[in-house]
Amino acid sequence: MQRYFVKQADLPELFGLPSEIYQHAIVVMRMKKGDCFEVVTTQKQVLLVELVEVTAQTAKVRVLKRFEHQVELPVRVTLACGLPKKDKAEWIVQKGTELGAANFIFFGGEYSVAKWDSKKQPQKVARLQKIAQNAAEQAHRVVTPQVTFAPRLNKIAFNEFDYKVTAYEEAAKQGEKTVLKRLFEALQAAEKGKQKSLIAVFGPEGGLSATEISDLRAQAFELAGLGPRIMRAETAPLYLLAALSFVLELG
Repeated sequence: MQRYFVKQADLPELFGLPSEIYQHAIVVMRMKKGDCFEVVTTQKQVLLVELVEVTAQTAKVRVLKRFEHQVELPVRVTLACGLPKKDKAEWIVQKGTELGAANFIFFGGEYSVAKWDSKKQPQKVARLQKIAQNAAEQAHRVVTPQVTFAPRLNKIAFNEFDYKVTAYEEAAKQGEKTVLKRLFEALQAAEKGKQKSLIAVFGPEGGLSATEISDLRAQAFELAGLGPRIMRAETAPLYLLAALSFVLELG
């Protein structure tokens, strides 16, 4: 069933569709009177609604049911990724949203080949934000991840996170296997009902520099290997999310 996000915290039993939802539901999906879909408020409440009136410009729906939908990861995961080349940022946001990421921060890494012109940064972030919203609707999530940009890794506020980890190629080459295991065990043992936060840093195609690794160490980051194989910049974040989901949701 189609799902859409609205910007309101609460909605009455009968309400008109926002223009962007009208455009997709009525114009693109060609829904008609009597069709049903879901709407998610900013308070994470899911509304099952039915189209009761459709005109050439507007549409109204009636709320059939209100309910909570527990689909979010039990830990808030922020992916901080060195700016990758071409459309890889879009891939990370789309697939990372499907896998449960709460936030994305793209930063200008010392080894980043891609560069974002300062004048175009707002448009690029807005495009990624739209991709996150579309992916969240498709995945039937109840929150849309936030996308932001930091000019450098050291501009990110790391002190607001409970757990900090970075995927480090050299750690993987040396056979490091315990950091993620300890992290997952700590998350499993965390107090129920109190959501923890995790930030995971990933380098761009060229990896993280010695200076960036030193800065992360100074911020109490643990350097983790993600297994014996070296992954692409756009693959490693998804590996971590999938592993987290298995341990915390399916384990």
